[in-house]
Amino acid sequence: MTFHRVLRGVDYILLLTVLMVIAFSLIAIASATHVTTPIHVGEETELLFGVLNLSAMDIVIKQMIWTVLGVFVMGVVLFFNYEDWPKYTKALYIINVLMLLAVIFIGKTALGAQRWIAVGPFVLQPSEFAKVIIIVTFANFLANREGRLRTIKELLPAFAFIGFPMLLILMQPDLGTSLVFIAIMFGMLFMAGANPKVLGGIIGGGGLLGFGWLFAYFQNPDKVWIPLHDYQVDRLTIFLNPFRDPLGDGYHIIQSQIAIGSGGLYGKGIFSGSQNQLNFLPEQHTDFIFSVVGEELGFIGTVAVLALFFIILYRGIMIAAQAKDTFGSLLATGVVSMIVFHVLVNVGMTIGIMPVTGLPLPLFSYGGSSMMTNMIAIGILLNVCARRKKLVF
Repeated sequence: MTFHRVLRGVDYILLLTVLMVIAFSLIAIASATHVTTPIHVGEETELLFGVLNLSAMDIVIKQMIWTVLGVFVMGVVLFFNYEDWPKYTKALYIINVLMLLAVIFIGKTALGAQRWIAVGPFVLQPSEFAKVIIIVTFANFLANREGRLRTIKELLPAFAFIGFPMLLILMQPDLGTSLVFIAIMFGMLFMAGANPKVLGGIIGGGGLLGFGWLFAYFQNPDKVWIPLHDYQVDRLTIFLNPFRDPLGDGYHIIQSQIAIGSGGLYGKGIFSGSQNQLNFLPEQHTDFIFSVVGEELGFIGTVAVLALFFIILYRGIMIAAQAKDTFGSLLATGVVSMIVFHVLVNVGMTIGIMPVTGLPLPLFSYGGSSMMTNMIAIGILLNVCARRKKLVF
């Protein structure tokens, strides 16, 4: 099938919405890296707004380069028929595991975690790419087990399939991405026809076990072991009362809530948010980019961003429902599950109702690996959509 024929079946509403989100994000990143410079006049200090330093401009330019590369890769993903991908899934799974193992042995460490690999001038985060690889490989895994996912015994191979790479990611440590794997797994299992009662029981039982384990740990931390570092436990619980440590673990949430709350209905205007411009808001161009939108564009701006994501997710669900085969439907479901989890957790942590897990806002937060991963994911959706039925010419 020639590329121009494929283009005739593309969901252009989805594509246009994605480009609108990216354009919105570049403005937000530019504002988040916009600096307010203090200047001394005699004995007084004044604030000079509107200074964009070279490093800040570099960040915007880098994100634009990653976006262009992402669009190119999206086109490549769109061109290759997804129906041919199952023959490569075993190799992809092995490559995924090898990448995650490489991080453990030769990865770069930053912010207390070892998640990155230097490839020439680029620094890549394999756990980001692992998300789309697991979507493709797990979709084929489930498609071959259609109708055999009704009992816990039948589900155990699926848990093992996801569990091994997820364990490697936990070792980095990267709790946020591990949780994304769980969201992808349950979303795809549901679409694959797994027993909803069994899935609900597993989710409910796992949640109760997790809460009970944490409760026992807090009651007696010296005797109860949990597979988490102290800072991870703090991140998981500090959102319940960020003022317990207002200058430490709770600082991010408090400043984010102040930023969003002060934005009001219309916001303070681009490049005019005090929490953002005066650098009170931490990680404002990555994890807390949504807080910048809330402060500078207000309630209307945040609703506009969420509306764009709603359109992307709605089109993704429609693509999953209209796919011509189980494999395509599962691919689209995996992408939707990944994006919806990222959006819910990222937005939730900025307003203080979710733990701070470090998950970026997809297509919006600064980051090359994240942008490439999400553009590949959008390419998967467009691929399934373009081939949802036989084209007649």
